[in-house]
Amino acid sequence: MTRQLPAFVCAALAATVALVPGCSPAAQRPVVIGSKKFTESVILAEMGTQLARAGGAEARRDDLGGTPALWLALTQGDIDAYPEYTGTITRQILKDDPPDLAAALAAQGVRISKPLGFRNNYALGMRKDVAAAKGVRSISYLRQHPELRCGFIHEFLDRPDGWPGVKRHYDLPQTDVRGMNHTLAYRALVERAIDVTEVYTTDGEIAQYDLLVLDDDRNFFPAYEAVWLYRADLESRHPKAVEQLRRLEGRVTEPQMQRMNSLAQGEQKKDEREVAGEFLTQTLGVTAGATAEPGDGTLAGRVLETTREHLKLVLPSLLAAVLVAVPLGVLAARRPALGRVALGATGVLQTVPSLALLLFMIPVMKWLVDEGTGPAPAIAALFLYSLLPIVRNAHAGLTSIPAPLRESAAALGLSPWAILWRIELPLAAPTILAGVRTAAVINVGTATLGGFIGAGGYGRPILRGIDKFDVPLMLEGAIPAAVLALAIEGLFGLVERAVARRG
Repeated sequence: MTRQLPAFVCAALAATVALVPGCSPAAQRPVVIGSKKFTESVILAEMGTQLARAGGAEARRDDLGGTPALWLALTQGDIDAYPEYTGTITRQILKDDPPDLAAALAAQGVRISKPLGFRNNYALGMRKDVAAAKGVRSISYLRQHPELRCGFIHEFLDRPDGWPGVKRHYDLPQTDVRGMNHTLAYRALVERAIDVTEVYTTDGEIAQYDLLVLDDDRNFFPAYEAVWLYRADLESRHPKAVEQLRRLEGRVTEPQMQRMNSLAQGEQKKDEREVAGEFLTQTLGVTAGATAEPGDGTLAGRVLETTREHLKLVLPSLLAAVLVAVPLGVLAARRPALGRVALGATGVLQTVPSLALLLFMIPVMKWLVDEGTGPAPAIAALFLYSLLPIVRNAHAGLTSIPAPLRESAAALGLSPWAILWRIELPLAAPTILAGVRTAAVINVGTATLGGFIGAGGYGRPILRGIDKFDVPLMLEGAIPAAVLALAIEGLFGLVERAVARRG
């Protein structure tokens, strides 16, 4: 049974995901344009989506996580194209600077467009008054000020062309370095909570907050020219969509991109779809229509739609966890050796960071149900996170039943199955339900991270609100998530009391 356990869990996971509407691959998939979780990428991806529609294709935009998630989704076929930067391609994706970049990508089934016309280079930025007081004008000057506090996005902290490379290349002494969201890092810089952060040279916040971009005086950062990456088979499936995407080549200048970022990020906080549509109309004469707003476009409609998406993540994952974890708890109670394995394995799963597990589930679910991004990997991750409290409580509830009670039932001639079904499970039901209740509440909160892989739900407005520092947009996801968690907590509380009274 121990050897069959992984196969049993995988089979239950695949069956559950396959039964959820929207998780099974459609017969004719639309053109899917991916984007990273920052404003510029969303604007460019929205342009790509509208251009694909102008080419006659059904198209949608998927807002995913960082570079690894986008590249994996592209090579697996979950998305068809996304905007990327040449420096990121060479330093992070290929980890090489090949003489022929197009040929290196073509070997992996990916095509690259010509540059879109602007560069969005990495750089380091400071408040002008702080830099002037310290006498800092370029990155080399940071060596003289080890006391400076740094705040960078987590991807920049890990990338070879990010902080590790900068620190090594310039021999920088700073040790007070923390990870934070890009938009929040700007706020922390303005409020003097940190002194240095990474900036993208087309960020609207540079002008908005009057920041100093430090000179890269030892030429560490490569050129980050914006390009399209798209699947080679897209040229045969939707040639006109590719033709439309390539109409952006050389058409977007750095001042134009910085202005668009300012419109979406600044005080106006215009919707990225509107910003992208205005640019396409003015520059290319394209009026294909923006990506549809979830719900009916009203606040109530959006909340109802994100609630529906959130429940599509929580309910099937919780149901699958109950169907797998309760039998595991029974086996663990009957066979102590198996119990140690089951509790240990589910305990280890609980220690895996949520985002890491979500990314790990992308190739797993691509293999199991041919759906690598969207709800499928999020449901799978939530299912795995739900196992521990239910298995542990089922095991605890069953092992706490007095042995004389089982012996009396056996003496009356009841079979082991009848003892389990008529005596043990009813007596353990309150404890098992407490585990399900814990798993459900954890699920509601953890499901918000599904926004990183295009799974929808409350995580979508929360993550977009964080990126734009739009508090009402953040609350549009955070408040309903809290209300749903409280509602589930109250519902299971009522069920537990009813079961206890019957017992």
